[in-house]
Amino acid sequence: MAIMQGTSRLDDAAGRALTDAPAIADTAGISARLDRLPATRAVWKLVFLLSLGFFFELYDLLFTGYVAPGLVKSGILTSTTAGLFGTTGVASFIAALFCGLFIGTIACGFLADRYGRRAIFTYSLLWYVAANTVMAFQDTALWLNFWRFVSGIGIGVELVTIGTYMSELAPKHLRGRAFAVCQAIGFSAVPVVAFLSYLLVPHAPFGFDGWRWVALAGGVSACFVWYFRRNLPESPRWLASKGRFDEADAVLRRLEETVARQHGKPLPEPGPSDPIARKAGFADMWKPPYRTRTIMLIIFHIFQTVGFYGFANWVPTLLVKQGVTVTSSLLYTTVIGLAAPVGPLLGYWIADRFERKHVIVFMAGVNIVAGLLFSQASAAVMIVTLGVLLTLAGNIISFTYHTYQQELYPTAIRARAVGFVYSWSRLSAVFSSFVIAFVLKEAGVTGVFGFIAGAMLLVMLSIGLMGPRTLGRSLESISH
Repeated sequence: MAIMQGTSRLDDAAGRALTDAPAIADTAGISARLDRLPATRAVWKLVFLLSLGFFFELYDLLFTGYVAPGLVKSGILTSTTAGLFGTTGVASFIAALFCGLFIGTIACGFLADRYGRRAIFTYSLLWYVAANTVMAFQDTALWLNFWRFVSGIGIGVELVTIGTYMSELAPKHLRGRAFAVCQAIGFSAVPVVAFLSYLLVPHAPFGFDGWRWVALAGGVSACFVWYFRRNLPESPRWLASKGRFDEADAVLRRLEETVARQHGKPLPEPGPSDPIARKAGFADMWKPPYRTRTIMLIIFHIFQTVGFYGFANWVPTLLVKQGVTVTSSLLYTTVIGLAAPVGPLLGYWIADRFERKHVIVFMAGVNIVAGLLFSQASAAVMIVTLGVLLTLAGNIISFTYHTYQQELYPTAIRARAVGFVYSWSRLSAVFSSFVIAFVLKEAGVTGVFGFIAGAMLLVMLSIGLMGPRTLGRSLESISH
């Protein structure tokens, strides 16, 4: 019987895997075996490890807005620009980061498809930690922006890799919740960096500018690289897409054994699944059904960035422009920052209950209303309340679209395709940072939030009219 099982081939149409077979017969078996795994500690541990990497990544990504007042105070940058594309203002610092993110996502997203999710996850983390450490010792706008650009490349690669990695390891029945937990842990970096900025940016501990201490604090993530490397397996879906079935089977067997032991009873039989695409290239993104998805996500990313980073990166500066002191603005943003991980935690309860596209559209509407009200607020309570609401809406959109975009492409090109469409958000952020600085100078805070509202309306239209449904479906069925 064992010999017969070992030599049997699985039916491609049904896509069923025999859990006690000594080898994988087809790629559909990999997908089916992953998707039937119950949510045990072993599965959530993988989610936690990726989430911990996301925490350090977001720390380095989001400290931009919080250290901006310190960079202005130290005389390295100015709060506004001399012209639309001036290189000595806060806008140039934000633009440098997003230029790096653009290169990292559009030009380097293929790395995770070629060399594997695990390797690129760890090496890109080391890259941006090293670059930010060097940046913390710069005294001129030119070199400050250069090293922020270099770190942005590593962060861009990491962003794409983590999302791809997460979508391929999480079973379909908890994929949305896995992303919600990942984002909740990741966005807990926001109150951390906000509080550190509140403590350090207005001062110069040991004669060293406070903003430099904030930048250096993110380097602690390098100490965790060995832990990530040791405990994260390679994606079985990626291994199968490369024809490395024995390795994929070995990874899955170890995971299945641990899950079954924790589950306390035999694992359910794998259900039907479509096979994992083994060959695909850049051109496939422009063929049905992916062409419409690609166009939709490009439009979405161009404009969602305006709403998300337009608030996250500019809120301390916007508050100062409204007459709030630097210290008070950092205190307000610290309180607002406490809400950052709450958005995904709230989203945990809706992640696998409501269609992703509907959640994105609704929260974009909330962003529009809260933003326009924020632009008119002057009382501390109203500023903080609306700031919290904007943060919640933005972060629910964030974890939802990170799940959504990973579901829309096949394994063979998932990182490359998501990197390509995601890169448009980085390109958008480069220009929108200058536009926001210009609008802030010419039309004030009200003008900035009017600009953001228009962008979020286009987000609602693109996703609402062009987005497919994905809830509860396997990655492979969505890709066919």
